[in-house]
Amino acid sequence: MTGGPAPSAAPAVRSEVCEVSCTARTVPVVPVVPPSDDADDADRAEPGSGATALSTVPAAGSRRGTTPVGALKFFHGPMDCGKSTLALQLDHNHTRQGRRGLLLTRLDRSRRPQISSRMGLSRPAVEVAEDTDLAQLVRRSWAAGTRVDYLIVDEVQFFTPAQIDQLAVLADETQVDVYTFGITTDFRGRLFPATARLVELADEVLPLQVEVLCWCGRPGRFNARVVDGEMVRTGDTVVVADTEAPGDQDRQDTVRYQVLCRTHHRTGDLGPGAAAALPIET
Repeated sequence: MTGGPAPSAAPAVRSEVCEVSCTARTVPVVPVVPPSDDADDADRAEPGSGATALSTVPAAGSRRGTTPVGALKFFHGPMDCGKSTLALQLDHNHTRQGRRGLLLTRLDRSRRPQISSRMGLSRPAVEVAEDTDLAQLVRRSWAAGTRVDYLIVDEVQFFTPAQIDQLAVLADETQVDVYTFGITTDFRGRLFPATARLVELADEVLPLQVEVLCWCGRPGRFNARVVDGEMVRTGDTVVVADTEAPGDQDRQDTVRYQVLCRTHHRTGDLGPGAAAALPIET
């Protein structure tokens, strides 16, 4: 009688042999811990039960399942640092990639509805009034069949805080990218209400890298208002004028602005040959 196959040997204990020392080492077995009785039933939810499995809930910090939003950026610097030039360049770059934008401004130095730079560049823009609803402005463009992928907003310091809130809503709820450009502080060295709100809400607050110099050679950050050749510290917050052009230093009948460092803005020193101004009150 031919016997069947020999019974297999009992499984040997698994081990690893070190080839160098020839010493056997037993690999520890990691026990599997069964789920406790009080585990969340939602994590083991059956299909069609209506319960949400925890594995489908995005972890903290995960962007999975979130709605994309637009960017709200604030580019700032003193007068004459190239803000409007950068705004026009940014519009050009986006247009070349097939995006459609809307240009907005308020009280441009040219006193025309446009964004203009001191280098001679300009583009037509929508002149925004104090009571303009920017969200409605964009929606009207959509209703007219005009796509709006981004906004270029120049002279943003002259907008209202409410309009800054409207820009944030457009970025968050309509995925429109918003690029704003403006001056941070007024002629007294105090934040404009609109720029203060932008600092609070913007995704990025970006100083322009083009350095404007005070007459002393130090970086200029403050915009001094000069009336009839003298620096003033009182008056309306908004007075539209430009920085001086070559040959304007001797003109005494104009309102202009001059970029100063903190020290000379504080002391009211416009430089050699300029009329003295009252120092800032402390």
